[in-house]
Amino acid sequence: MKKILHPSATRGKSDYGWLKANYSFSFANYFDPNRLQFGLLRVLNDDIIAPAMGFGKHPHQNMEIVTIPQFGGVRHKDSMGNEGVVSTGEIQVMSAGSGVEHSEVNASQNDFLKLFQIWIFPEAQNVTPRYDQKRIADLLTPNKISTVVKPFSEATQDELWIHQQAYFNLGEFTENTETIYTLKQPNNGIYLMIIEGNATVDNETLATRDAIGIWDTQEVPISVSKGTRLLLIEVPMN
Repeated sequence: MKKILHPSATRGKSDYGWLKANYSFSFANYFDPNRLQFGLLRVLNDDIIAPAMGFGKHPHQNMEIVTIPQFGGVRHKDSMGNEGVVSTGEIQVMSAGSGVEHSEVNASQNDFLKLFQIWIFPEAQNVTPRYDQKRIADLLTPNKISTVVKPFSEATQDELWIHQQAYFNLGEFTENTETIYTLKQPNNGIYLMIIEGNATVDNETLATRDAIGIWDTQEVPISVSKGTRLLLIEVPMN
């Protein structure tokens, strides 16, 4: 087993006034040659966006993009004709593929928006762009790590999926829990972030917004404290 720790305080930080961002990997004006990506996970941005502000229309290509609001709602509009608000308790998936333009703006005129935006390199280039979103609660099993996004090859018609052999998992724990995460594919690793709370992952103690990457193993022991929420992304390492 190999692992790398990313304590919350070591993330890149930017303050643009309207946007306060924490970067797990090199992005925008934050560059660290040792933190370019984790396997095919390229971006995990933890953003706070001022009321009525956001990212105007801009292009993406050949990237799988997953957005998870943590507080508030993001108003999305894209060149595929999709328009609406993705609120706390929902998850949004977009395959940029051959090319798409979109905008993302805080839907509130009064409150800050907090969200995770995550990018993964796709396994196929120039696919047809697509969009989907669902309520997270419908996808979760209490006190377990639940898969909420799957590879296209494994997903049913009603499940969220991306063009990569990657799995997005969320866990919400109302009691102390001991579990083992078994990787679904032998050449994958996991990147686990504590959204809030505390957990011990392979004997490493993590607190809110701390993260750990683990690979070259098929099982990861996880001890989760009551009141913890976590994000676990299983992703190909090359």
